[in-house]
Amino acid sequence: MTEFLTTHWLDITTTVLGLAYILLEYRASVWMWAVGFAMQALGIVLYYQKGLYADCGMEFYYLTMTVYGWWRWVHGSATKQSLPIRHFPQRLILPWLLTIAAVWAAIYWLLVSFTNSNVPLADSFTTALSIVGIWALAHKYLEQWFIWIAVDVVTSVLYFYKDIPFKASLYALYVVIAIFGFIKWRKMIKN
Repeated sequence: MTEFLTTHWLDITTTVLGLAYILLEYRASVWMWAVGFAMQALGIVLYYQKGLYADCGMEFYYLTMTVYGWWRWVHGSATKQSLPIRHFPQRLILPWLLTIAAVWAAIYWLLVSFTNSNVPLADSFTTALSIVGIWALAHKYLEQWFIWIAVDVVTSVLYFYKDIPFKASLYALYVVIAIFGFIKWRKMIKN
């Protein structure tokens, strides 16, 4: 048991933080940003150790976005009240789809050309989609939940494959929570 815990302590710790994060996101609580910062800092080490280089690099972006997201949620509204939940602007859909495609291709090329990654397609896909997902979350767009559902499904499978079982299970749970999160946020947006 000690050997198992020693081997998987980062996986377990980031999983516990990840569960707290998604529950705080579900509640639209600004505290999710602080929990996310700790989770991402530890995630850098975990993903590097497992050869998930795009995910590792993504954590640096997430660290920056947690600071931006916290600031945006607290100070980002024109009325100086907390930022309201709103819809993703239709005018941004095509530019962000093109951004996802370009980032996916660039990260895929980097992973194939400069790393020993054996999962470059999935690793680059989840990273590219997550760039938009965290940005949409920072802006409190309702539709960010759809992005996370796609990311969570692929990530769960990828992490089981890479022997990160706790985080893989967490991402499977994220799918369910994201569905309920969308429903809850949709009710909140109507109020």
